[in-house]
Amino acid sequence: MNIKTTIAAAGLLSALSFGAFAAESVNAEQAKNLQPVGTVSLSGVAGAPMDIHQALREKADRQGASAYRIIEARNNDNWHVTAELYK
Repeated sequence: MNIKTTIAAAGLLSALSFGAFAAESVNAEQAKNLQPVGTVSLSGVAGAPMDIHQALREKADRQGASAYRIIEARNNDNWHVTAELYK
């Protein structure tokens, strides 16, 4: 019984660790070595740049990207941001 519990716990921890990797922001130089997989946009986001990066990480994660690079950002009371996604 102890071995089954250990195997089950190890399986659960490894599954959780895969979800712990969030997409990272990269610069243009770093993006040269990555494969582009599309773009995402955010509009009407109020808050600090940290909030924008969090929202971009979440969108990139949902689309299976490992990285993103902001290619457009405007702030007219609310942020509008476009980012390219990479694998």
